[in-house]
Amino acid sequence: MEDFAGLAVSLAFSVGASLCGGWWTLRRWSQARHLLDTPTSKIRSAAQGYVELYGVLEELPEVQVHGPLTGKPCVWWRFRIEEYQSSDNKKRWRPVESGTSEAWLRLNDGTGECLIDPRGAEVRPVVREAWEGNLRHPRGPARTGFLGWLSSGKRYRYVEERLHVGQPLYAIGDFRTLGGGRQGLDLEAAQRAVIREWKGDFAGLLQRFDNDGNGHLDETEWNRVRLAAQLEAEDRHRQVSAQPAMNRMARPGESRPFILANAGEDEIARGLYWQAAAGAVLCLCGALATAWLLGIRHF
Repeated sequence: MEDFAGLAVSLAFSVGASLCGGWWTLRRWSQARHLLDTPTSKIRSAAQGYVELYGVLEELPEVQVHGPLTGKPCVWWRFRIEEYQSSDNKKRWRPVESGTSEAWLRLNDGTGECLIDPRGAEVRPVVREAWEGNLRHPRGPARTGFLGWLSSGKRYRYVEERLHVGQPLYAIGDFRTLGGGRQGLDLEAAQRAVIREWKGDFAGLLQRFDNDGNGHLDETEWNRVRLAAQLEAEDRHRQVSAQPAMNRMARPGESRPFILANAGEDEIARGLYWQAAAGAVLCLCGALATAWLLGIRHF
């Protein structure tokens, strides 16, 4: 019975490794193909949808961003703090804190500007600093007295990655232009959205359109609601269209990659192919281990 239980556990690991390796291979291969098959666009003439851009990072004057561990000015950061632990002959670095900036980025390619929402992106910055210290937070005040004595034996490792103004940036994701008269109007969808908004304040809706005061809207009154909602949707669209065009990039709705990197497209794709190859090796090893384990019991 124990042999069967051990075999079952081994099979679970080998099958899991094979499946995870296969999934990782397909995912990374697909991402590499998306990068290489998507042509580079200029911001001024980019189509709406999934696009690839090259440009230079610029500062957003209204947003002041600094690295949380170093205090250095930047436009985006990611950090990790680990504590060194040693117990029962086991030594390891245990993550204790991490974080990622959500500040928007501004990309300029010489033809226009695009604001980028980095949430959900795979960000690959070239600037990476790593060091060690004995404070829980490297910018915190030095501990003195009894607390300083208690913490003197602790070791921490800090990692901070940053994007800076003036750096080149490769970006691939979902591109949309708001304002400037470029977006179309789905009148029925916009009308329904206005009606849903008005229904949120049903008392106000009755006050505006319940002419006979009976506490509900009949068909004639609902027709007036629909007409008013249509006119409101058209007016809102005109107001948005009159605003200056604003380009934005964000995470795609599908499973397509959303990548922001200081490296070029070919370098990123090459790394993805290597990761796909590693996944294929893991998948093959898992499959061979599964076949060998099954052969033991002659299933």
